[in-house]
Order: sequence, then structure tokens, then C-alpha cells
Amino acid sequence: MKINTKQSRLIINILNILGIVGTVIFIIWAWRRNLFTDETVMKYYLGKFGPGAPLFFIIIQIIQTVVPIIPGALTIPLGIVVFGHVPGFFYNFIGIMIGSVMNYFLAKKYGRPLVRSLVSEKQYQKYIGKLESSEGFKKLFIGSMFFPVTPADFLCYLAGLSNMKFKTFMFALSAGKPFTLLSYSYGLLFIIRIFNTFI
Repeated sequence: MKINTKQSRLIINILNILGIVGTVIFIIWAWRRNLFTDETVMKYYLGKFGPGAPLFFIIIQIIQTVVPIIPGALTIPLGIVVFGHVPGFFYNFIGIMIGSVMNYFLAKKYGRPLVRSLVSEKQYQKYIGKLESSEGFKKLFIGSMFFPVTPADFLCYLAGLSNMKFKTFMFALSAGKPFTLLSYSYGLLFIIRIFNTFI
């Protein structure tokens, strides 16, 4: 399958913008209805999704990991808010792990044209040179999995382009993702609580 990088990148950029706008609209809507601050309200809206709510959320996390449509930094804390601390953490973890593994194997199958079409040319050029050193990239990847501000999803694609073994990939992902999930989840929730004290 031949991938048109320019067209694919344009589509991704449009979807990314729509995803961000949609997420912001949802946050404003949820904020006005006290979804983030009132447990009763949260349970009311969660009940509307029924027993399929966790699966629906996991699918959203898989999609946002594979295709950069919705910012993961926003959807991750929402999982904690909507489902609670422990279930929300595991739903986040399951969705992002599945999506990250898909990134790895998609890159293995479709190669650089696919990866290049999913990110900006600037970001692609910034990181693609890291693959020249297998050991250097492995250290970069493992270290990046433990920090929340790194392009983790993109690096999972790069791992698929590299010589990194799948067991090494899974070890770094499984060990590092819990730290980043906790950072995103409780970091944003902390900001929300601080904001509530001033309104």
C-alpha cells in the first residue's frame, strides 16, 4: 500500500484540530455541569452510557494513541474523573497499551511513509536520526516512557522502525506508562482543584 505523506498529514492535521476543538468543547460543557467536581452528576452521566462505558472509553484511548486526534493529556485524567481512581487508571492503561503495541506493529508493517504521514515534518526530522544508533535509541525510548512530556506515541512508532526487540519494547512500556498516567491524571486534577478554590 502506497502512502501519500502530504495528503495523510493534511488529514491528520485536520482531525487533530477537530479533536482538540471537540475536547475543549466537552471540557467546557462538563465544567458547567459540575461533572468534574460533583460525584452525583458524574455518576448520572456515566449511567447513560450503561455497562459499555468502560469499553467505549478504552476504544477512545486506543484511537487517540494510534492517530493523534484527541490530546491524550486530556483524555487520561477524564478516565480518573469519570470511572474513579483505580478503574480509571486501568482503563487508561489498557487502552494506551493496546494502542502503543499497534503503533509498534503498524510501523513494522508499513514503514517510514506511514510514520512520516502521522507527524509534522519538523518532529519527524528531529527524531528519525535517533535510529542510527540502536543502543542510543533504546536508552531514549526507555527513558521517555517514564516522562509525561515526551512524544511517547510517536516514539512507539519509531520503535517499530528500529531494531528494538518486542520484549524490550513491552518492558519499557509496561514499566514506564504507569508513571506517566499518574502524572497526567493527578497533575490535571490538582490544577482543577486549585482552580476551584479561586472561583
